[in-house]
Amino acid sequence: MAEPILKVEGIHTFIGKHHILQGISFEIYPGKVTVLLGRNGAGKTTALRTIMGLLSPSQGTIYLKNRPIHHMKSFEIARLGVGFVPEDRGLFNLLTVEENFRVALLQEDESTPQRLETIFEIFPDLRRFWKSKAGILSGGQKQMLAIARPLINRNEILLIDEPSKGLAPIIIEHLIEALHKLKEHTMIILVEQNFYMASQLGNIFYIFDDGRMVRSGQMEELVQSEELKRKYLGISG
Repeated sequence: MAEPILKVEGIHTFIGKHHILQGISFEIYPGKVTVLLGRNGAGKTTALRTIMGLLSPSQGTIYLKNRPIHHMKSFEIARLGVGFVPEDRGLFNLLTVEENFRVALLQEDESTPQRLETIFEIFPDLRRFWKSKAGILSGGQKQMLAIARPLINRNEILLIDEPSKGLAPIIIEHLIEALHKLKEHTMIILVEQNFYMASQLGNIFYIFDDGRMVRSGQMEELVQSEELKRKYLGISG
């Protein structure tokens, strides 16, 4: 079996006095889309922010290719090939699509034009709106820009937080299609409340409940288990 690219071991994270993550552990393997699931407030977003260095764990370790990163700053982790798409997208609406990519670019090299061409193949609307301000894009186009922007760098892992939030079902279908293409180029860790989208994209699942990891396995197992979906995700029928 392949070695995990990312290992999260016994992580505890506080936000103020609130003990959000309480000893979570999971592993990310190459070629897989890993989905973090659970009810609102279970700790999924906190897990992504802790991996990205936006929050510092009080205990535990995080390894990227066997290199400890849990005490690194977020910009140092980004330089190691980890991209982050926050729930609020983090776009600069007064800048053009092109300028949003320029801001995100860590270092231009000989492979940058090819990465940009790959982005256009996956998200063709971004080519059409290249010189337009991000603020005029539709909600779906803004989400695609937010997801595509980290790809301008050599990112091996992409952390994506709630990409379907606020989007119409038809736009979610387009986003699923784009992410299927994207997973051929980078590993994805996905936090997603929309179970349909999660089940369409995910290979491995981890379920959070009140800051703890309670179940994990192959996505097919979860899709077929009405009990697990009802107990931990509030999905019935």
